[in-house]
Amino acid sequence: MVWGFVTCGPNHALVVSGFFHAKPLLVAGGRTFVWPMIQQVQEISLKTMTLHIESAKVYTALGVPINVIGVAQVKIQGQNKEMLLTACEQFLGRSKIEEIEKVALETLEGHQRAIMGSMTVEEIYKDRKKFSKNVYEVASVDLMNMGITIISYTLTDVSDDHGYLKSLGMGRTAEVKRDARIGEAEAQRDSRIKKAIALEEEMAAKYLNDTEIAKAKRDYELKKSTYDSEVNTKKAEAEIAYALQVAKTQQRIREEQMQIKVVEREQDIAVQEQEIQRMQRQLDATVRRPAEAEKYRLEKLAEANRNRVILEAEAQAEAIRIKGEAEAIAMEAKGSADADRLTRKAEAYKLYKDAAVVELLLEALPKIAASVAAPLTNTNKMTLVSTGGEIGAAKLSYEILETVLRMPQLISTVTGVDITKTVTNKSSNSNWA
Repeated sequence: MVWGFVTCGPNHALVVSGFFHAKPLLVAGGRTFVWPMIQQVQEISLKTMTLHIESAKVYTALGVPINVIGVAQVKIQGQNKEMLLTACEQFLGRSKIEEIEKVALETLEGHQRAIMGSMTVEEIYKDRKKFSKNVYEVASVDLMNMGITIISYTLTDVSDDHGYLKSLGMGRTAEVKRDARIGEAEAQRDSRIKKAIALEEEMAAKYLNDTEIAKAKRDYELKKSTYDSEVNTKKAEAEIAYALQVAKTQQRIREEQMQIKVVEREQDIAVQEQEIQRMQRQLDATVRRPAEAEKYRLEKLAEANRNRVILEAEAQAEAIRIKGEAEAIAMEAKGSADADRLTRKAEAYKLYKDAAVVELLLEALPKIAASVAAPLTNTNKMTLVSTGGEIGAAKLSYEILETVLRMPQLISTVTGVDITKTVTNKSSNSNWA
């Protein structure tokens, strides 16, 4: 038996009953004096209890079985004396706190099932706050009658064994994806529209700005041109005035210089005239008179030389004439002799006919052979190419001889005289004779 002063912590409450108390004395987290033999003291826990409320395969309003797990925080209220007294009446004789937790858990589980049966799966899944609120409100009334307060209630999990929630999730996921794609497309469309509008505004602003800049630049250029024109005009006028003044000054200087040169020239002329007179007198004395004497002497010498040259030319001309007459006489005599010789030779050719032609040709054959061989005398180096047979000097000699031997055939073709036949006949006639 406990007696004297008894204390307890803030999460417990002392219940004193017996003598001096019509109702039990409730002391939450404090101390009190207990008389021995006539009073009794008991202790009740005020700790917060966490309850995991599981409701498996509960049919909802549309008959779909689901599983729900909720978490509740409950405790015996120590500040409210009436609720504490009620809790003492309900649970004071129980030895363990687990028994109080069991009573609260069963009460909450029953109300949780009841709320599940009154709502659809969609309502529970989509609006968990509403479900939690309904369970909290319904269960709080019964638990308060037991002296227990619900601090909080939270729906932690909703599941089913037939894939109903998954199907809802898939449909919702498809809807969300669809809405997301639509939203994204609309956002991109709005973004492009806004971007186009912004770009249009930017370009309009840029063009407006460029226009203003162009206008300002044009005004600046016009004003600058006007100012430059005025400045250039003034500058040109100043330069012209300066150049005119310089020209006037230079003209005056030139006039003064000309005056000086005129005076100098007049003085030079006077000096030159005096010098000329002096030189004329000197020339008369030293040049003119000796020159006239020398001229007379040279004229006489030239006349004598001219007469000499004329006489020599006449003598040379006479000698040339005499020599020419002698050469003419000699050439006439030679021509007469050649003509007589040719006449006789022609008469002999007439008598001999082919024999004369053959004789002329035979006289010409050595000259022809010499002409054929003449190019070889001017050749420093010769390269001969042959595919076989003779080659070298013997071949060249043979070629020259072959050319000479072909001459009778060429003469026969040109003149009609067969030299070979004529020579053969002449040889036969000579032998016969």
